[in-house]
Amino acid sequence: MLPPFPVIVGPTASGKSALAVSLALELDSRGTGGRGPAEIVSADSMQVYKGMDIGTAKPDPAERRGVPHHLIDLVEPTESFSVERWLAEARPILAGLRDAGRLPIVVGGTNFYVRALIEGIFEGPGADAELRARLGAAPASELRAELERVDPAAAARIHPNDLRRTIRALEVFRLTGTPISALQVQWDRPAASADVQLIGLTWDPAALNRRINARVKQMIERGLVEEAHQLWSSGALGPQAREALGYKQLAAHFRGECALEDAIEAIKIETRRFAKNQRTWLNRMRLTPGSVWFAGDDPALVTKAADAVERNRACN
Repeated sequence: MLPPFPVIVGPTASGKSALAVSLALELDSRGTGGRGPAEIVSADSMQVYKGMDIGTAKPDPAERRGVPHHLIDLVEPTESFSVERWLAEARPILAGLRDAGRLPIVVGGTNFYVRALIEGIFEGPGADAELRARLGAAPASELRAELERVDPAAAARIHPNDLRRTIRALEVFRLTGTPISALQVQWDRPAASADVQLIGLTWDPAALNRRINARVKQMIERGLVEEAHQLWSSGALGPQAREALGYKQLAAHFRGECALEDAIEAIKIETRRFAKNQRTWLNRMRLTPGSVWFAGDDPALVTKAADAVERNRACN
C-alpha cells in the first residue's frame, strides 16, 4: 500500500500555493519526499485556462522555484472545463508519480475538485438538453433565487457566480423532485481516504480579508486590468471563464456599466464573500480523519507541515 500524499486546502488568499512549493522543497531537503523532488498537482478550476494568469493567482515560474506543476494552462478560456475532466487528467498523473516513487502534493484551489478526488462524484440523473437550455436562457438572478428557495443547502455551497453548478442543481431538482443536496449524501459525512492527508490552513477572518484586499491591489499593479481587457476584447472568455472572480467584474467596467474603481472594489467584495463560503466547507472538512490544520500565519508553518507529512507517511 502506497503512503498517502498531502492535499492542501484553505480559503482563497490563504497561502496554499506558496506552502505547497515550500513543502516540496523542505521534504526534498530532508530526503523524505520520495525519489526526487515532490511535484504539485493543481486542483483549481480557473488555473486550467491559458492566459488567465494574474487574476487566477497562477504561480509564475519564479514562484514555482523549480518545482514541477501539473494541471495548469490546460485549455483555452473559450472552452468549458468540468470536474469530470479534471479527475480524468489528475488520476493518471497522481498514479504515475506515486508509482515512480515521487510525492504528489495537491493544492486545492477549488474545494469541489478536492471533494471529488477524495469521495468521487455524485452522478444523479442524466442531462436534459431542453431543460438546460430553458434554464440557461433565464436571468442568473432568477436562477439563484429559485435555488435558494428549493435547495438552500445547495445554495450555501454553490457560489452565486457559478452558473453551471446552479443550473445542474436546478436540473436535478426539477427532474427528481428532490434537492441535489439531499442526494449528495457524501457532503454530509466526514471524508475518509487512506490515500490522502488533508493539510488545512486557517486564518482569522479579519486578517484574511486584509490579505484579500492586498492581493487584489497587487493583481491590479501587476496588470490584471490589461490582461482581462485583452481577453475580453478578443472574445477569448467563454461562458465559464468569464465568471471567474476579477474577470467578471472588470468585464462590467469594459462594457461601460461601472467605473474602474467600482469594479476593483467589487472584486474585493466578491472575493471576501467567496472566502466566507469556503470557510463553511472547510469547517466540515475538519472532521476528516487524519487531517491536520495550521494557522496560515504561523512562522513555523512549513516545518510543521513537513513534520506532519513525515509522521503520516511513516505510519502507512
